[in-house]
Amino acid sequence: MGKKNKGSTPNLGRTLIKDRFGHTQLRKVDNDTMLHTTELQDGYDWGRLNLSSVTEESSFQAFLRTAELAGTEFQAEKLNITFVNPKQRVGLLSKTQEQRMHEKHHEHREHLKIPRRPKWDQTTSAEDLKRAEKEAFLNWRRDLAQLQEDKDILMTPYEKNLEFWRQLWRVVERSDVVVQIVDARNPLLFRSTDLESYVKEVKSTKMNMILVNKSDLLTEEQRKHWAEYFDCEGIRTAFYSATLVEEELRREAEAARQESFPELKELREAADAIQQALGKVEGALDAIERKIQPEEVHKLLLGDKNSPRLLSRTEMIEFLRRIYTGPRHTSQHVTIGMVGYPNVGKSSTINSLMTVKKVSVSATPGKTKRFQTLYLDNDIMLCDCPGLVMPSFVLTKADMLLNGILPIDQMRNHVPAVNLLCERIPRHVLEDKYGILIAKPVEGEDMERVPHSEELLLAYGYNRGFMTSNGQPDQARSARYVLKDYVNGKLIYAMGPPSVVQEEYHTFPKRQRKEIEESQLPSQQQRAMRIDKSTSKELDQQFFDDQPSHAHVKGRTNFPNVRLANDGSLVADAGPTAKPWRHVKKERREKLRKKFSHLDEH
Repeated sequence: MGKKNKGSTPNLGRTLIKDRFGHTQLRKVDNDTMLHTTELQDGYDWGRLNLSSVTEESSFQAFLRTAELAGTEFQAEKLNITFVNPKQRVGLLSKTQEQRMHEKHHEHREHLKIPRRPKWDQTTSAEDLKRAEKEAFLNWRRDLAQLQEDKDILMTPYEKNLEFWRQLWRVVERSDVVVQIVDARNPLLFRSTDLESYVKEVKSTKMNMILVNKSDLLTEEQRKHWAEYFDCEGIRTAFYSATLVEEELRREAEAARQESFPELKELREAADAIQQALGKVEGALDAIERKIQPEEVHKLLLGDKNSPRLLSRTEMIEFLRRIYTGPRHTSQHVTIGMVGYPNVGKSSTINSLMTVKKVSVSATPGKTKRFQTLYLDNDIMLCDCPGLVMPSFVLTKADMLLNGILPIDQMRNHVPAVNLLCERIPRHVLEDKYGILIAKPVEGEDMERVPHSEELLLAYGYNRGFMTSNGQPDQARSARYVLKDYVNGKLIYAMGPPSVVQEEYHTFPKRQRKEIEESQLPSQQQRAMRIDKSTSKELDQQFFDDQPSHAHVKGRTNFPNVRLANDGSLVADAGPTAKPWRHVKKERREKLRKKFSHLDEH
């Protein structure tokens, strides 16, 4: 037979491949080539106005953005993956390491700067100004990166998008007073002293001010400590709570709506009578506040020293109206620039002052795209700057999560943050707050130690019903709930000024609930509260209950003619068989899931 002609007979495999993939159009880029390089427009318009906030980047994204600014190419390498032990202080520093890091922060404090806008005049073209801004911004980023690498210092994931800093520059140039809004629980972390220096560099007549938001979380004594500290720093400070003002406005609106219906007036009067009878102390405090004359309030607010008073909405507006007496950028009104980190309540503060929602509220950086001007009154104009994460020194990444700088929903490792929370909040406060019982330390450990992250999360997850598919408490989901409670102020821990001892500045209440022993809980809950299901008492009991019933000779246990007497001696049976291994019932093979089913109990 002759050789078959391969060209005449179609190949089945080739036919199937052509049928599936042969008609697919090849994806081509803009220049009708299959190349995919950094020189091509591959889906991202590099020349457009990109206003997405960038605070935390992966190694690849950081290299890409640096190459975009410098116009160079690069190579990136993958990160290694490590597994952590939740029973260790993973991601946290020891007392000695914390002291050493604080010394480093104080030593290199002058290197913690924000980018400056290059000098320009009317003869500078737009292209030259943009080129100078990019060059100055790139040098600023390189200096901070070199500081982090050489000195081994951890910083907050500061804003890496140049467009957001351009918005800040415009706000500073237009404003008469630049107000930094900080969180009352840790004001120094959210305060940028270099921003205050930059404001004076732009124009010496401009004024700096600090607005301590969420001050309702602090006591009168704590606010007094901060007022004295900022007096020593020489900067005006006001204490405010946007949450309280919004609640008061909501109550007033609800009262006005109810009074519009005549049939509800009697019910409202009865409710007011009951409220007055139950709140005698509150009524007395309100009466004292009503007796204060407006002149005395103005003197209290506009004096030479800062007041620890928690300002209301009308008092804050009057404070902003009279605080600045220098030359104005616009003669008709004073311009107040509002600057702050995301999640410190900047947008909420503006909305509470305006009494209507003028600014969208979000804890994520980049919600406010551009600065906007809002007229608070005829002679007061607010200039709202997009939320900026400025460079600041921190100890660990867990500290940034607890301070709301990093979004909790994007958290990858919850163990360090929860461990830090357990170090700050005592055991009894967590148990009283959530109505749970955290597992006590096992035998041999320090009974006064703080709980580990898994101990808190197992108790919280079991109490809330957050369970995984295999019946164990969901620690990752529980961690997000607990950390959000801390960020939102349900679990309060406030950092004091450097001049006050932290233990004296912030104290915790005593235990409110009756302490419950772990042995009083159901056995199912006891097992769910621990990863290691077997306790030391159970191991001891199991060991002593399992008494040997056969002899051991050189590793052999199958001696049917030898038994163990009551006194512990070996007794040989009469008439041993010739082959003792016969007539012995073999051990039945048991499925492993049945054999170890006790380990799955919870």
